[in-house]
Amino acid sequence: MWLRQAFFRWLLPAAFLLPLWLLIGWGVFQGGWAILWVLFIAIPSVFVGQLLLTLLTRSRPSVRIERAVSWWDVAGFAVWHGLTIAVGFFPGAAFGWLLAGAVVAGIGLVWLQMWQLWNEAKGSGARIRETITWSTLPREDEAAPATRAHEVIVVKETEQREF
Repeated sequence: MWLRQAFFRWLLPAAFLLPLWLLIGWGVFQGGWAILWVLFIAIPSVFVGQLLLTLLTRSRPSVRIERAVSWWDVAGFAVWHGLTIAVGFFPGAAFGWLLAGAVVAGIGLVWLQMWQLWNEAKGSGARIRETITWSTLPREDEAAPATRAHEVIVVKETEQREF
């Protein structure tokens, strides 16, 4: 449980620290004109992606109640954050593979969050509909409630005269 709670607390700071790591990694390991790619594509993508994933994760009722992410979230974020950190080292031959893996993991994580959110929302909606349906239907041993004729009230307008 402590690991899931730690990931819950890490999600928002990760939106700022992972892009910062890409900038620091560029300065330490890469240098040169790669700064354009880092500034205009990598940093905004990781920042916006992490914020989106944080919002999707924290919007689930189970996460809000427990203040902890699911084990699926732990696995998904560990893979995506690990690949993003590895990309920040800018390793020569493996850079393309790590970048492609990070992009695929990020897309997969968005799908995972949407799937979990859908399942939780679908379950709560079904329970509400079931409750409404069962509470309005008469039981077998009960007689159906008597129906009343609808009353119609007619209101006629009259002109008001000013004196």
